[in-house]
Amino acid sequence: MGIKVKVENVTKIFGRNPKSILPKIKKGTSKETILAETGHAVGVNNVSFEVNKGEIFVIMGLSGSGKSTLIRCLNLLNKPTEGKIFIDGENIIDYDNKQLKEFRQKKVAMVFQHFGLFTHRTVLNNVVYGLEIRGIPEEERYEIARKTLASVGLEGWEDKYPNQLSGGMQQRVGLARALANDPDILLMDEPFSALDPLIKREMQQELLDIQSRLKKTIIFITHDINEAFKLGERVAIMKDGIIEQIDTPDEILAAPKNEYIKNFVRDIDRSKILQAKNIMFKPSALVSIKDGLKIAIKEMEQSGISSIFVVDTDRKLLGLITIDDALKALKENHKLKDILIHDYFTTGPETYIQELIPMATESKYPIAVMDEENRLLGIIVRVSVLSNLV
Repeated sequence: MGIKVKVENVTKIFGRNPKSILPKIKKGTSKETILAETGHAVGVNNVSFEVNKGEIFVIMGLSGSGKSTLIRCLNLLNKPTEGKIFIDGENIIDYDNKQLKEFRQKKVAMVFQHFGLFTHRTVLNNVVYGLEIRGIPEEERYEIARKTLASVGLEGWEDKYPNQLSGGMQQRVGLARALANDPDILLMDEPFSALDPLIKREMQQELLDIQSRLKKTIIFITHDINEAFKLGERVAIMKDGIIEQIDTPDEILAAPKNEYIKNFVRDIDRSKILQAKNIMFKPSALVSIKDGLKIAIKEMEQSGISSIFVVDTDRKLLGLITIDDALKALKENHKLKDILIHDYFTTGPETYIQELIPMATESKYPIAVMDEENRLLGIIVRVSVLSNLV
């Protein structure tokens, strides 16, 4: 996979003489004391982390935690007071003006909370803007812009103006404008926080869908822990300019590192965070269609279960049988394939628990978790769904 972004000991201080404050920080003086005594504001305090190529890395925290200051360091809108930022192995803090301009035009793009669209430009001409600045020929840039708009679901809206669009559609334009330059890295500063909950969920899914196709390196800022855990492959939680914990959502839920993190995750809606792949388990008993009824009955008896899934030699799911049906079929000299049941729920590994709740409450059989080729990945029993809601 490889490391795309490496941040080493980055500190950002705002004030007349920020470097003079570094010794105070290193002595452990609090940001409140520094502000009161010197008038300097500590935005980011000795932060280090790495982001893998193609990863969605989420930085979250409450207002004033330093998350937005930090993301603006990554394209040098905020130049760090101290530290290094490596992109593809190059320390961008050493860039001259020409290198920095090229970096911002070609390698990194930013999507803001408040869209930042030009109200006097059409949707198409908003998306074209970055390509225009780069000097891309007119015909080529309009072709790129149209394709990019189609990729975010805005085909047919090219000639509209921003004030004719909903908030969610405006944010799609902002996303398309960023993607049109085909950047390696996408910086997203609370892009969905101004949207109503329904549109926000749609945009979160849209981003995941786009990411599944484009595999960009995305650094996403949010104050919403549910959003952070839904989107992030790993999440960094900030407080007072310091990163308190970096882990996968599962690891943070399972092992919060301190009281601050515990309080953060205490009220989280796990049904919107955990997915089928997080709660499924590989079945201890499975039957191949070639095994026959006697083996199937023996497997159920040994495992203490009353039903079992049946697969082919490639582990593709063919159906389910019950112990009652199997015993009856054996007496009547039927074959295993004659008693296959298909009246059970299936789902993919990315399905969220909130979508599994109706299946778990309605079904008398386990839920089968399948891949795109109909192979059985695992099963989910009712208790696994319900126990993870608390």
